[in-house]
Parts: sequence; C-alpha cells; structure tokens
Amino acid sequence: MVELLNMQQDETAKTVAQYCKNFPPEVKRRLLSLQALVKELAPEATEKISYRMPAYFLNGRLVYFAAHKNHIGLYPMASGIAKMAPKLKQYQHAMGSVQFPHDQTFPLQLIREIIELRVKENRQKIQKKNKTK
Repeated sequence: MVELLNMQQDETAKTVAQYCKNFPPEVKRRLLSLQALVKELAPEATEKISYRMPAYFLNGRLVYFAAHKNHIGLYPMASGIAKMAPKLKQYQHAMGSVQFPHDQTFPLQLIREIIELRVKENRQKIQKKNKTK
C-alpha cells in the first residue's frame, strides 16, 4: 500500500473527523468533501476507519479514501476503476485505486460518478440476494 501522509495524521483516529483534523487545510477540505459526497449518495452506508483510512460499507465494501503526500487516493474497488477507466486516463490509477494529485483541480464530478456507480453496484447485490431467497 502506498505510504499515507503520516506526518500529521492521528493514527488513533476512530472517525473521519479525527482522521482529517491535522491535515493541511486544502487536504482536509478535499477529504471532508469526499465524506460529504459519500454521505449524500449513500446516506445508509456505514462509516468507519479501516486500514487507517476512511471507509464506507453498503452491503459490503463501497469506497475508501486517504491522504497521501502528493495526492488523495480513492479506492472504489476494481469494478469502480474498470468501468470508469476511459474517464480516468489523465490520472494515475491501478486495479482498485485512483490518485488525484494535490496540485490539480479536485474532480468532484468525476468522483461523484465513481461513487454513484459503486452505490448502484452494491444496491444491486442486495436486490440479487433478495430475489434468491
């Protein structure tokens, strides 16, 4: 895993607010905007710290995010990256992650689309489970 921006992170954070509190203002703003976006799109999702990162669960893993030295990492699982790959060409990305550099505009509309996709996928899992009962 890419090393987290530990110089100011509270490693004992139990909430997203605690996780964010010591980051530089611009990084903190980006992190809190991600939190707000997930809460807007998946208000029923469970929020916690997992792997020392903010994590959200909605019928399984939904999305994680974290601050790194040079970027914000978004971890929408492999399906979130695969289905959005054409829109992610300008960003460093891998099978289950994408990096949004601190020195570039934060693409909230793109992130919204990724999270909407993941919410839809996880809600479809619930529907499939209910149909098989």
